[in-house]
Amino acid sequence: MHPLARPEVVIVPPARPIGMQTAQPLQFAEAYAAEDVVLQTARGLAHELGLDSVTPGAGSVLRLLAAAGNAKAVVEIGTGTGVSGVWLLRGMRPDGVLTTIDVENEHQRIARRIFLEAGFATSRTRIITGRALDVLPRLADGVYDLVFVDADATEFGACAEAALRLLRPGGVLVVNGAMANGRISDPAARDVDTLTIRETVRSVREAEEWIPAVIPSGAGLLTAVKR
Repeated sequence: MHPLARPEVVIVPPARPIGMQTAQPLQFAEAYAAEDVVLQTARGLAHELGLDSVTPGAGSVLRLLAAAGNAKAVVEIGTGTGVSGVWLLRGMRPDGVLTTIDVENEHQRIARRIFLEAGFATSRTRIITGRALDVLPRLADGVYDLVFVDADATEFGACAEAALRLLRPGGVLVVNGAMANGRISDPAARDVDTLTIRETVRSVREAEEWIPAVIPSGAGLLTAVKR
């Protein structure tokens, strides 16, 4: 019998640790998405600052989604040191503009340099310093092709609601961290972040305005297309 047909492999209780047959393909997917020296530098700087960045596998998904949608206008919530921004820009149209928001000006100063080192002119980015929930209401309705959320988990729900207004029909919402650091399906996990993530995942799944899926790359990407 083929190993994938064995019930003990296919049917895994949610709280059981990831087994070898699941971990190896995920590791392959991460290794498949090679990063150049620019992304390696941005990732190293993020690590020095104690920041989490999207994994190479998750970054390659962002690039893919931006390219598949021929994205010209993208909003990123959480600039960091520019790791996810570079992945997004590399998938966008040559005339596309990335609007990236972060509360930390110092992080954005680093990201600005990373974007230039990656070969993107300053006209390709609009860097806004401020709290996302204060900035998003100032952005135009229905004109964005993709909204990427890499913010505090407590803001996931509000950012998803804002994305519904910002995106054009057919636009894509991507929320990083959908697996809640492995706690998403653990009934014993009742911390605020996990509860908020569960509620966001549930509300997007049940909303008629979204066509959703969870992509198990990196920290987990809650992805949805606006109808």
